[in-house]
Amino acid sequence: ALKLRAGDKHCLITRSKCFLKLGDTENSLKDAEASLQNDNTFYEGLYQKAEALYTMGDFEFALVFYHRGRRLRPDLHKFQLGINKAEEAIINCIGNPSSVKLENKEELCFVSRQAESRKTNQKLHNKLTKDQKLTRKQEPVKNPKIERQLLGEIYADKAYLEKLLKDEDLMQTSTRQGVKVAELVQGGISYLERRRDFWQQQKPMYARLFERRLRQHGGSRRRPPKPAELGRAVAKSMEDIELLLARGSPEKSCRKAERVLKKVQGWTENELPNKNELIGDLHSCIGDAQLEMGQVEAALRSYKMDLDCARQNAVPSAESRALDNMGRVYAQSGRFRQAIDTWKERIPMVQSSLEKAWLFHEIGRCYLELGEAGTAQVWGLMSLESADEEGDVEWQLHATVLVAQAQVKLNEHRSAIMNFERALEKAKLVPDQAAQNTII
Repeated sequence: ALKLRAGDKHCLITRSKCFLKLGDTENSLKDAEASLQNDNTFYEGLYQKAEALYTMGDFEFALVFYHRGRRLRPDLHKFQLGINKAEEAIINCIGNPSSVKLENKEELCFVSRQAESRKTNQKLHNKLTKDQKLTRKQEPVKNPKIERQLLGEIYADKAYLEKLLKDEDLMQTSTRQGVKVAELVQGGISYLERRRDFWQQQKPMYARLFERRLRQHGGSRRRPPKPAELGRAVAKSMEDIELLLARGSPEKSCRKAERVLKKVQGWTENELPNKNELIGDLHSCIGDAQLEMGQVEAALRSYKMDLDCARQNAVPSAESRALDNMGRVYAQSGRFRQAIDTWKERIPMVQSSLEKAWLFHEIGRCYLELGEAGTAQVWGLMSLESADEEGDVEWQLHATVLVAQAQVKLNEHRSAIMNFERALEKAKLVPDQAAQNTII
C-alpha cells in the first residue's frame, strides 16, 4: 500500500502498530515519526509515537507526546490514560518526587536526553574507534585540580565514566546496536583526555584565567552562533517548555517560554531562518501555560499573537492551531457566538473526517448552549456524517447524543428516543459506563 501511496500517514500508523505488537520498537517509532512529517498535528501519529516511546522505556518523552495529543484532542480518553500510565511509570522508576533528595556529589553529571543519545551513540562510537588509533604526544595531566580547570563542566562526565569502568557486569553488556559498553566508556574517557591535552597545549592556565575575567567584565568578543547551533538550542528549549507543562508546572513553563521568546526576537532571520514561525510557536506555548494557570484573557491574547504570526508568514497549520485554541477559550468562557465564528474560520483548513466530526460537534454544542436547537441539530448531523466516514464509534456516540438533545429541545421526542437508543448501543461498544448511565 505504501508503494502505491508513499507516505500515507494512516498506513504508516497501522504498520507502526504491527511493529509494536511484534516488539520492534525502533521501526514502530520510525513509522510513527514518518506519519507526522507533513502534519505534526496528526493526533493518531502523536499517540502512536507516545506509545512507542513508552514501550521503549522513554517515559518522560512519551508523557510529552501524550500531553501534546491531549491538547489537540481533549475529547479522546486514550491520551489521558497515556498520561496516567507514563506518570505512574516515572514514579515507579524514580520514586515519589517528594521523597527524592538530591546530593551534590562530584560524580554527578549532566545526562543528555535519551532520544538524542540513541541517535548519536553509533556516530560517536565510529568516530572514537578512529580516534583511538591516534597516539597522544603528551603525557596526561596528573593533577586533578588542573584537570578540573581544563575540562570545566565536563570534568564530572569524565569522573562518572571512570566510575562506570569499575562496574564489571555493566562493562560486559552491549547496546542495541551490538557495541560493547566498555568500548563506549573507554572511548569517551579517551576523547575527554584528548580534549584536555589539546586545551592544555593551546593556552596556559594563566591565559585562560585572564580570558575568563575579560568575559566577566564584557571585554571579550564572542563569535556569533551558527544557525544550526541556535536551531538546536531553541529546539531543546521548546522541549523543556513542553515538559514543564506536562509535569504540571505551567508557571515555570510560561517563564521559560517568555525568556526564549525575548531571545528569539533579538536574533536576525539569517541567524535563525525560522524565527517568525518560532515566535508564533512560543506565543502558543505561553497561551497553553496561561490557560492552565486560569489566566483566560492573557491566554486569548497570546493565541491572537500566534494567529497574527501565522497569517503574516503564511503558515496554515499554525493558523489552524491558533483558531482552534481561541475557539476553545471562547467556549470555555461562555462566549459561544465568538467560538462559533472562530471555529467556522477553521473549517476550510481541516483535512481529516475525524477532525471535522470534532469541529462540527463543538460548533453544534455552542448553538445548543445559545438555545438554537434547530441549527444545533444540523451541525450534529454533519458531525455524525463525518464520524461515519471515519468509522469512529466514539464520535458517532457524541454526535448522536448532540442530535438527540437538540430534538428534545425541538419537542421531537420520538426521534430523540430513537437517537438516544442508538447512542446507548455506541456507548456499549466504546465501552463507556458513564455515558451509558447518562443516556439511560
